[in-house]
Amino acid sequence: MSFHIGAKKGEIAETVLLPGDPLRAKFIADNFLENVVCYNEVRNMYGFTGTYKGSKISIQGTGMGIPSTAIYTNELIDEYGAKTLIRIGTCGSLKKEIGLGEIILAISANTDSNINKIKFGGMDYAPTANFELLDKAYHKAHELSIEARVAPIFSSDSFYDDNSDRYKIWAEHGVLGVEMESTVLYTIAAKKNVHALTILTVSDNLITGEVTSAGDREKKIVDMAKIALEII
Repeated sequence: MSFHIGAKKGEIAETVLLPGDPLRAKFIADNFLENVVCYNEVRNMYGFTGTYKGSKISIQGTGMGIPSTAIYTNELIDEYGAKTLIRIGTCGSLKKEIGLGEIILAISANTDSNINKIKFGGMDYAPTANFELLDKAYHKAHELSIEARVAPIFSSDSFYDDNSDRYKIWAEHGVLGVEMESTVLYTIAAKKNVHALTILTVSDNLITGEVTSAGDREKKIVDMAKIALEII
């Protein structure tokens, strides 16, 4: 067992989906996987392993934010041998024309976090997705008639902010969405030579103020899960 994951060796697959919400992990396991086993309940951060079309797949909740995601990413790779990590989550849109429920495949993840500045001695590092996974996800989405955009995103350390114009400069430079986890996922994956990708559903629009309902978010989770599971 690791510090935060109660699984035994061999109970976690080499391919792991990473929703932030542990109940979302349970939803995907219940609705997509066969022969499901819950391998982790530590801190109620559920983890499940099952099979999808005969392939062994695990789904591990990570919690919200860069520090929590870093914990689970490191332990999955170092302690359990994970080789492919796909975050499936939600984001806020930074463009008026990007509607609720649209899918964004994150080619890179900018951030306001200091985590990489500390690691790289104050210099900037550009965390990016694995191209093979990104390419497969893009083509699979279109094959499934799911509209998906490939674009940079922004991983924020703050959910609430008093500055309403904070993300304007990022939007001006082609960043389409904001979330809170992917920059550290991509960085750790690069360091440890494993594959990583983030697939996001737009849950709200920071420009128009629109927000999806819980029911609509659930439907779009299905789209993300289909893309992720089909490419692996």
